[in-house]
Amino acid sequence: MTDNIFISNQSDIDDPGSRGFNVKYHGVDINGFVVHKDGLFFAYRNSCPHTGSPLDWVEHQFLDMDGSLIQCAVHDARFNIESGLCLAGPCTGESLQRLNIIQQDNQLFIEI
Repeated sequence: MTDNIFISNQSDIDDPGSRGFNVKYHGVDINGFVVHKDGLFFAYRNSCPHTGSPLDWVEHQFLDMDGSLIQCAVHDARFNIESGLCLAGPCTGESLQRLNIIQQDNQLFIEI
């Protein structure tokens, strides 16, 4: 059985843009973020594969300056938005942990 947990309205995230979230599921915190790019949404856990630290220093800021890659604020690692694969930095070749995302009626949910 899966549960869908609301994380954001689609219209609250610019394209390109990102938004962090923290939800509880059966007492467990799920800290993640959503990226909106070219009309598509991608969700990942907010944890760098290099050290496990959060990727953002500024709330909801997960993208590089031109909005083309996810950027870790701690180590400057860069990740592909669509796959979560690290393309540059100390964790090159590793990936962010993807979360299943569901779009419904202008709302975004993660599937647990």
